[in-house]
Amino acid sequence: MKSIHANNMLPPKPERHRLFGSTDPIPGSKPTVKEQMTDLQNHHADYLFPIQHVGVSNVRHPIQVHSDIEPKRQTSIATMTLTTSLPQASKGINMSRLTEQLEMYRQKGLSSELADMCDFVHELAERMGQDKAEITISFPWFYERTAPVTGFAGLNHAEATIQTTYEKGQPYRTIVSLNAAVTTLCPCSKEISEYSAHNQRGRVTMTVEIDPASPPAHDWKAMLLAAAESNASSALHPVLKRPDEKRVTEQAYENPRFVEDMVRLVAADLYEMDDVLAFKVECRNEESIHLHDAYAIIDFDKRKEGAAR
Repeated sequence: MKSIHANNMLPPKPERHRLFGSTDPIPGSKPTVKEQMTDLQNHHADYLFPIQHVGVSNVRHPIQVHSDIEPKRQTSIATMTLTTSLPQASKGINMSRLTEQLEMYRQKGLSSELADMCDFVHELAERMGQDKAEITISFPWFYERTAPVTGFAGLNHAEATIQTTYEKGQPYRTIVSLNAAVTTLCPCSKEISEYSAHNQRGRVTMTVEIDPASPPAHDWKAMLLAAAESNASSALHPVLKRPDEKRVTEQAYENPRFVEDMVRLVAADLYEMDDVLAFKVECRNEESIHLHDAYAIIDFDKRKEGAAR
């Protein structure tokens, strides 16, 4: 078969497109002007059920993050969910307004500050003509950590999450979460072995509800990180020289922790924080001598009268 470009000449681009299946536009009869187009979302009838949350999820977007720990100003990439409520009589929402609002806030410098999140959901509910709106953002938060002996510095990161809810006639609701990694050394292994003990990387997730009307005076991310690291066998470090490695290894041996120990100790710190209204603490130890993980969880609401400790 003769090559279509035997003379070292390709056919024009429109011909190439037709070669691979492109066709000419089909003449249409439907309106092309927005005001003349049918708006299905605004149809009203009895649509069986109200919807508590409808919107967009898995939205990736840059966000400004402020921190009490260096780097104190950073840009991170957040994964977002933006939703509103929808009454039973309404068919749908105008979803383009959700990302339209996000772009408007980006141009103003969208940040993870709790006050900004409250402003965002309030304005979103009004823009959408709904009684309720919610935004959830998750992003990697970077913090500087220095080696305990040599002082060499580097960046660690933890996963931060903020969920802010506005509902007409109700106070704002804000739930924040931090997932941080620590070292835990097995107390049982230390107790029964003639020497040494196995350790593992622990993942501590602290989810707390705070009052956005009177937010903590200090960075909530740093507060939760301190609760996890100060109760662990050892913190993790991005840079360790031999003197540092000796220090953290011995520190872990001196502070053995079961997952049960971790969730109770972290819970005690959160219980003592006046800014925390309710909390959930999870610890998952990635076992070094098993294929499974060890896991524990505590869920506690300080607002419930007579709650037993």
